[in-house]
Amino acid sequence: MTAVSTTPESQSRERIETSILTAAEEAFAQHGYRGTSLQAIADRAGLPKANILYYMESKQALYVRLLNRMMSRWNEVLEDITAESDPALVLSDFIRTKMVLGRRYPEGSKLFAAEILAGAPFLTDYLAGELRDWVACRAAIIRQWAAQGKMDDVDPRWLIFLIWSATQHYTEYSAQVRGILGRDVVSDDDLESVSAFLEHVILKGCGITRPANNAALNEAMKHP
Repeated sequence: MTAVSTTPESQSRERIETSILTAAEEAFAQHGYRGTSLQAIADRAGLPKANILYYMESKQALYVRLLNRMMSRWNEVLEDITAESDPALVLSDFIRTKMVLGRRYPEGSKLFAAEILAGAPFLTDYLAGELRDWVACRAAIIRQWAAQGKMDDVDPRWLIFLIWSATQHYTEYSAQVRGILGRDVVSDDDLESVSAFLEHVILKGCGITRPANNAALNEAMKHP
């Protein structure tokens, strides 16, 4: 196993990259790609503009890196599923993980949504290539679950789209949610209630019995 470098130089580089990514994610989410300059990112990160270019090469490279990071976080939960997996646990975990990630990384979620609404100019190849293949692979497994009688024969693509959109609503339209609820903040109890509701509706709609024990997943909701 290759040892991970923990030298002062590597730690310093990691801190700087984290600072740049955080500042850029906030700036892009608020002002969009065109409305954000490298200088604005540098100012927000408290670094010289030259440092941004040294670590990230270009504004576009930085922007695409942020998009890829967010998508990797979302899709990681479905990376290791197989035909032998329990669809109730997998889909429940997927729903709740997406809710937790929306709470933990709201700027990243809004950044992705803005890119899609703009016509996905920086993600066209990814969406039509890597992500399409990723969805096709998971869809094949979901169809196997249906063939085994573990769930109804629903179109897996629409199911994945539904979970993506339903869970992201509470981040990307948080102002609407807060206004209707009459609260300044969407609480942990609200998120638990939403997660349980989405589990009930989506799993029942797929002919799946909701898991009886979600203790581990409920615990994750308490630590966004």
